[in-house]
Amino acid sequence: MHTRRIGDVEVSAIGLGAMPMSIEGRPDEARSLATLHAALDAGVTLIDTADAYHRDAHEVGHNETLIAKALASHDRGKDVLVATKGGHLRPGDGSWTLDGSPRYLKEACEASLRRLGVEAIGLYQFHRPDPKVPYAESVGAIRDLLDEGKIRMAGISNADPQQIRQAQEILGGRLVSVQNQFSPAFRSSEPELDLCDELGIAFLPWSPLGGISRASELGSAYAPFGRVADAHGVSPQRVCLAWMLAKSPVVVPIPGASRPETILDSLAAADLELSSEELARLDAV
Repeated sequence: MHTRRIGDVEVSAIGLGAMPMSIEGRPDEARSLATLHAALDAGVTLIDTADAYHRDAHEVGHNETLIAKALASHDRGKDVLVATKGGHLRPGDGSWTLDGSPRYLKEACEASLRRLGVEAIGLYQFHRPDPKVPYAESVGAIRDLLDEGKIRMAGISNADPQQIRQAQEILGGRLVSVQNQFSPAFRSSEPELDLCDELGIAFLPWSPLGGISRASELGSAYAPFGRVADAHGVSPQRVCLAWMLAKSPVVVPIPGASRPETILDSLAAADLELSSEELARLDAV
């Protein structure tokens, strides 16, 4: 498995986004555990989750609990960097709400610690800016958690360039990751990717294949990806992840998966080399 870095930790070049195993349409637990174990067998050492990755109101942290179970039952579980997030909530009616208050973020971190069964969270990320709370206050809570040793590394998600620079300042230069949406269908985070490249901060594209419901349509919706895939005899999804990896050494995609075969195909993207001409064609999409 090829590797990249998040802060001072070496991780697999492609991580696993675990959200599809806990929200609406999720598989049964047996298939989820099989997917997580397949990823670990293949060398994945980065798993992304959040306390809000659940379906029903009474099961906050479902995804974190699932990951903790998978890691505890696998001999490579201790080698994995678990990245979780706080600041998003799901009332249970399918909606997403926000709470970026320092009080809530600190309570959410404590709950995540219990569910993951760890003394310190490997990477804790502020999930999404809350317009009701000054951004500096939210990131300040993440700084406090870092100073207290509750988390080992700090990141932010769904941030713009100004917020990235502000977070880096508030954290005293200790911001290690930015997790933003980025895919062929969603290119507006390229300024954030470029800034992360400039600052040496890991950029974790979420929904890199276009989202749960649209990932299978990637090759038809974006024909150049389909044509390059045909030329290599691989899936358009694999081409998409290889294209992202080629953009910068700070990029660490976290494709979602809920089946072993899906994450194994995604992981193979790290071995796919695309020519400069192919990359240019994909960039032009």
